[in-house]
Amino acid sequence: RVFLRAVNQFTSVLNRFFLDQANFELQLWNNYFHLAVAFLTHESLQLETFSQAKRNKIIKKYGDMRKEIGFKIRDMWYNLGPHKIKFIPAMVGPILEVTLVPEPELRKATIPIFFDMMQCEFNFSGNRNFHMFENELITRLDQEVEGGRGDEQYKILLEKLLLEHCRKHKYLAASGEVFALLVSSLLENLLDYRTIMHDESKENRMSCTVNVL
Repeated sequence: RVFLRAVNQFTSVLNRFFLDQANFELQLWNNYFHLAVAFLTHESLQLETFSQAKRNKIIKKYGDMRKEIGFKIRDMWYNLGPHKIKFIPAMVGPILEVTLVPEPELRKATIPIFFDMMQCEFNFSGNRNFHMFENELITRLDQEVEGGRGDEQYKILLEKLLLEHCRKHKYLAASGEVFALLVSSLLENLLDYRTIMHDESKENRMSCTVNVL
């Protein structure tokens, strides 16, 4: 709780003194995001790993602090405005870590940041595409799922939210939809592969490997 209060202090200082064009400090903002993500993903806050009684006790006393800091990360990202492009692709991995935390409200609040990153790169890169974001997300997704994160609910929600946002966008509708379906099918294959790695059947394992490739 003390750490959370400290991070909230940093939030207001960054917004007040280090956001406008003349005083923007890339390294400070970078440090802020990495600190907030490290806090949110810290093992002592992962309520799913505790017994129901312990979980209830913590929620009653402190609430789920991951949601509080996650909503802050989201707001701080949107505050960046034109500075966002400086954080792509470096911030894709940390934001992915946040979205993979199995808390439904947190996921719904932070997955749309991915669409914002796509839009941002599309508008500012000059190439009218989002290849940097795309490559980074696919690479990091592979690592995270192999590390045991991600689940079927995540796959469904990620596809749903990306498709919803892309279809509303004049220029990203087609390429965004292709990307959302690609990521969803990759995630499905990675989850299958992770599940079947302990399967006795060599054929099943080989089939899953081929699908991922």
